[in-house]
Amino acid sequence: MTATTPQGRKDSGRRVRRRATWGMVGERVGRAVLVVLIATGAVVVLLALTPGTAAEAILGENATPEAVAALNAELGYDRPLWEQYFSWLGNAVTGDLGVSPINGEPVTDAILARLPVTLEIAVLGLLIGLVVSVFLAIVSATTEGSALDRAISGLSSVLLSVPAFVAGPVLIYLLAVQTGAFPVSGWNHIEDGLGPNLASAFLPALAIALNEIAAFHRLLRADLIGTLREDFIAAARAKGMSRGYVMFRHALRPSSFSLITVMGINLGRLIGGTVVVEVLFGLPGLGQLVATAITERDAITVQGIVVFIAVVYVAVNTLVDLSYGFLDPRVRKAGRS
Repeated sequence: MTATTPQGRKDSGRRVRRRATWGMVGERVGRAVLVVLIATGAVVVLLALTPGTAAEAILGENATPEAVAALNAELGYDRPLWEQYFSWLGNAVTGDLGVSPINGEPVTDAILARLPVTLEIAVLGLLIGLVVSVFLAIVSATTEGSALDRAISGLSSVLLSVPAFVAGPVLIYLLAVQTGAFPVSGWNHIEDGLGPNLASAFLPALAIALNEIAAFHRLLRADLIGTLREDFIAAARAKGMSRGYVMFRHALRPSSFSLITVMGINLGRLIGGTVVVEVLFGLPGLGQLVATAITERDAITVQGIVVFIAVVYVAVNTLVDLSYGFLDPRVRKAGRS
């Protein structure tokens, strides 16, 4: 019977962990591909169920049925839905998301041209939500059960119940119409100057940040309260460390796992969910693009945007998983053991 050396056991353990890691990666990729297939297939079916075609949007209301049928045949919309879908899918796998039949613009170019607007709004809204919610959560956790804690929790409940299509007009009236501090609508690109760019981005970002503030505050408050009751926090305080040092050095980082996870999920959601805000503020982003594409029955553009958002969503969540080791050294030690 052959004895196993310590080095052999260590190598065997590494192989097992490597296989488990690759298995997890393969499972996530498989789920992501399945989600993309279902989402893009649903786009084709749902647009097919709505009245009208892209040919009618191109030719206008006065077009004859013969002209519409001829253009549908030219665009390939007279083929069965499954054939249209798999033809598009075959090109999408190679990176070709197609060309819009409405304006002849490549979908990839349209997405890349409008992505900076949507990305800036989503990231700025997320940062506003993070900064404000971390401050409120620290105050609430350190004053648990007090009148101040109850007031902040009540404010979170109010913010959580206010959708962006309600917050947007209110912010426009209060901060744009009444004060004139911000533009009512429109977009200033960063090439026009950082100040004008941030001025046009602030209100839309704040409109989507209000819900994030409430959700982040509730999540981080609960985790912080639990962490502050741990023995290692009591030991740190017993050593004479200041409350601020204990909070930021020992309590905040291990309490941020759930917050970082939700932030990653919400970033992907915000990139694909700023339709209302972009339409309301007249912003030339992905939300405005997909709203226009749906109105014009441009299935090719809608499918391209869905694929792009799905890929971004998966990538962001992968980065969130990798961030755990940085937030808590115990995760790195567990991975090496």
